Amino acid sequence: MSDSLSDLYILRQHTLSLPLARTLACQWVKQAEQEFGMTCTYTEGPTGDQVNFVRSGVEGSLTVTQEQFELRARLGFLLSAFKTKIEAQVAQNLDQLLLQATASGDPAR
Repeated sequence: MSDSLSDLYILRQHTLSLPLARTLACQWVKQAEQEFGMTCTYTEGPTGDQVNFVRSGVEGSLTVTQEQFELRARLGFLLSAFKTKIEAQVAQNLDQLLLQATASGDPAR
């Protein structure tokens, strides 16, 4: 769980292939950039990927593997007051992407 009141931690297990998980991560990046004004850096690895994101008042990472999405973020002082709302919105966006992918099936599996 969170180390402090300003830390976000979201973990979602999934059964998608790594290529589809990567596709979802790229969709999440687009949402984060458009909805939250994040600057994202995507690094692809052999068994998983790392998305680092930053904007004024928040920095963090999203780790993507064939088994899970793990998001960790640290909110600055001003945004920490909105932690519950921010965490709920980020989790909802990720859950919606996973739901859509699960409903449409994963042809790479």
